[in-house]
Amino acid sequence: MTSPALLLILGAAGVPLLRGGRLRQALILSLPVAGLVMLWLLPEGTSASFALFGLELTPVRVDALSRLFATGFLVAALLTSVYALHLRDSLQQAVILAYAGTAVGGALAGDLLTLFVFWELAGLSSAFLIWAGRTERSYRAGMRYLVAQLISGLLLLAGTALRVQEGHGLEFSYLGLNGPGDALILAGVGLKCAFPLLHAWLTDTYPEATVVGTVALSPFTTKLAVYVLARGFPGTEMLIWVGVVMTVFPIFYAVIENDLRRVLAYSMINQLGFMVAGVGIGGALGVNGASAHAVADMVFKSLLFMAMGAVLLRTGTVKGSELGGLYKSMPQTTVLCMIGAASISAFPLFSGFATKSLIMEAVGQEHRTVVWLLLLFASAGVFHHAGIKIPYFAFFAHDRGFRVPEAPLNMRVAMTMAAVLCVGIGVAPNLFYELLPHTMDYAPYTAPHVINQLQLLLLASMAFTLLVRTGLYPPELRSVNLDADAVYRRALPAGWNALTRTVPRLRRTVGTPLGHCATALWDTTVRSSVNGRVIAPWSTHSMVWWAVLLLGGVLLLALL
Repeated sequence: MTSPALLLILGAAGVPLLRGGRLRQALILSLPVAGLVMLWLLPEGTSASFALFGLELTPVRVDALSRLFATGFLVAALLTSVYALHLRDSLQQAVILAYAGTAVGGALAGDLLTLFVFWELAGLSSAFLIWAGRTERSYRAGMRYLVAQLISGLLLLAGTALRVQEGHGLEFSYLGLNGPGDALILAGVGLKCAFPLLHAWLTDTYPEATVVGTVALSPFTTKLAVYVLARGFPGTEMLIWVGVVMTVFPIFYAVIENDLRRVLAYSMINQLGFMVAGVGIGGALGVNGASAHAVADMVFKSLLFMAMGAVLLRTGTVKGSELGGLYKSMPQTTVLCMIGAASISAFPLFSGFATKSLIMEAVGQEHRTVVWLLLLFASAGVFHHAGIKIPYFAFFAHDRGFRVPEAPLNMRVAMTMAAVLCVGIGVAPNLFYELLPHTMDYAPYTAPHVINQLQLLLLASMAFTLLVRTGLYPPELRSVNLDADAVYRRALPAGWNALTRTVPRLRRTVGTPLGHCATALWDTTVRSSVNGRVIAPWSTHSMVWWAVLLLGGVLLLALL
């Protein structure tokens, strides 16, 4: 059975072999389309299995959940490929297709070993999109990114090995938290999904990728992790609170961040939090909500990164303190960016409204009031920093005098395709709901729901306007905001440098006297004469006292 993943990966190898022109562009665009056709020609329930060393492997398994995510990955691959058509760097174009293929392969994997292989290939291939920047910053960021991905894969492999040792086999289905192997797998997935305190690799590295690279990074790695959570850990209570924390804390970082691509990186963590919380709620509505929002996020987050990439391409910067007034020279990009902003903010008639409401409804049906209120606060926050801040500071705000050409035609086509999908899902959500893994009866466009959402968005916009007009809104400043990455970028290097300076000093000040003492003690005990004090015969009562003292010391240490 041929997998769409192999089609993309093998087809990507042929991209650099073709010189630039129509032929290479045709190959780049035809691979995701052919993958979509191949995926939907595979009947639901299709699987291909074989035995290896007594273990059953299932490289391809097609069901509603895997098909939904694989479809999202292939659509995102098509959008990104169109966006990258203007590149002369065939390596980036090939890596995008191979990277998308690894995500599709992971979504269709029916066993943990196959998942691990595609998991690691995804991390390795995507690192090249950061290194493609060909700067010292991008090289170092790519290395940090690769280390995080490899650690995630090692945790997944270790957890898989423990499960096999416990007799659970390699089947990739519901895992739960029933043993140390499951905990290790969840830790590996959590690292790739940017759980709190494990998230710094995302905000550290995504903004260092190329214009096209950041767009390609946004839909695949983290959404593959969401898929694994939805498959292996639905209904896990811990994930509810992990997701809530993920939705809330990035808001505060995004408000003070000056780099607009880094603002979108924090916004990505915020949206991942909604998905993780939906998986934690579990049930048909929770899993459907997490899955639907993941696929919608692949589109509208890509659209926002595309808009910022176009701005970066034309102006050379995405710093909020340096931008403004671009709506005059880039009106089409401005409108398309605002569609992405409306989608991520869950405006009615846009995709985020149709998908995020499933998660909120699932939380409400579980009567989790505190969780629901925190997610509501996070919804207002994402409108504040992604729905308003991004388009406002990039295209409006103060006119910095930029008069630049519009984005290249292929970029605008890709953004238009993404915008059409955002509006299509929002206008006709029931068609999208039919693709979800569980059947449900849910209508997002009810009067109370629409009115409540519009009230939330109106109050959030009024708060933003008030803060800006009164000067209380944090200004866009050229600054570096330290996050959890300060641990491995500042604290650990500083500690290592201090240790390397301290050890030679201790060797000189303490080591030399201790060496002399040890030599003297050795001379006293070993090289002394037979009549020496230490090796001379000791009386019985002296040995008894020494034994009592040693035993008392051991007991005292045990008590402490």
